[in-house]
Amino acid sequence: MLIEAEGVCVAIGGRRVLDGEFVRCDPGTMTALVGPSGSGKTTLLHCLGLLLPVDRGRILVNGQDVTKYGSAARRRFWRDHAAFVLQDYGIMDTESVAFNITMRSSLLVKRATGDEKRLAQVLEQTGLAGRQDEAASHLSGGEKQRLALARAIYKRATVVFVDEPTASLDAANRLKVIDLFAEFAARGRTVIVSTHDSEMIEACDSRHHIGNGRTAARPVK
Repeated sequence: MLIEAEGVCVAIGGRRVLDGEFVRCDPGTMTALVGPSGSGKTTLLHCLGLLLPVDRGRILVNGQDVTKYGSAARRRFWRDHAAFVLQDYGIMDTESVAFNITMRSSLLVKRATGDEKRLAQVLEQTGLAGRQDEAASHLSGGEKQRLALARAIYKRATVVFVDEPTASLDAANRLKVIDLFAEFAARGRTVIVSTHDSEMIEACDSRHHIGNGRTAARPVK
């Protein structure tokens, strides 16, 4: 799924946060949104994910202008195409690992439901095999990041929006998370990451410096 911003401007609390941002995020790639703290990385990510309206400019999805989408159309985009891995993980701590991935449960037996074979595959892929019945509150920060990505993989999201995924992780978990996002993109998905982590940026196929115009592709080594 191709995601683009054209001349996006956003002001928050009377302060101009984004001023004419252009970025193109192609399928099968990871795009890093980079810049110093407070530069507007997260704001641009939220605009691209239709979480935040823009004051000027356009957001395009596969060439279609979605800037003026109403609430129903945005919900369909989120449901059918998008997944989010945000700094708070978006995890329901009191629910099981399985429920956090499938987002489905049975009222009769009070357990997560869904495609059990696919669930097992996703758990294995993200290093959470055998933990489907655990409460998500038992997971470490790195494991919660992987759980959030597992949900995106399970729902077959075509685009995933990621905010500072490695900010609070140790070195080992950082590399695991980076590798999982790279693998997700390699399967033809679009991954858009707001980050200041040099290792995360290095793993991305392209990078967009907030305030510096259009995305520049990383030089081929």
